[in-house]
Amino acid sequence: MNIAYWIVAGLLAVFYLYAGTLKVIRSRDQLRPMMTWVDRIPLPALRALGTVEILGATGLILPPLTGIAPSLAVAAAVGFVLLQTGATAVHLIGEDRRIALNAGLVVAAAAAIWPATRL
Repeated sequence: MNIAYWIVAGLLAVFYLYAGTLKVIRSRDQLRPMMTWVDRIPLPALRALGTVEILGATGLILPPLTGIAPSLAVAAAVGFVLLQTGATAVHLIGEDRRIALNAGLVVAAAAAIWPATRL
């Protein structure tokens, strides 16, 4: 079960670290080709979302790796399930039906919750 957690958490962490960093450092114009919804939210909210994603990625990896507060990994995984549920709603409200990535991320984050409780 430990190996399963590290595979899923590692993939999620890489994805969210990348996506969060893009949201923090890039302009709307640079993000628009890959994230059509960026015009529907204020720029400070977009930056905050990126920061949350970076912190969540850190929460998936560092606590179990260091042994300090490993229950934070569970909180990070649950947070990503909630985040992607909200992201799916944003896509659907904006008439954007491309939610396959969001659904996959919800499943992956949900799959990380149970193994994270065993760390």
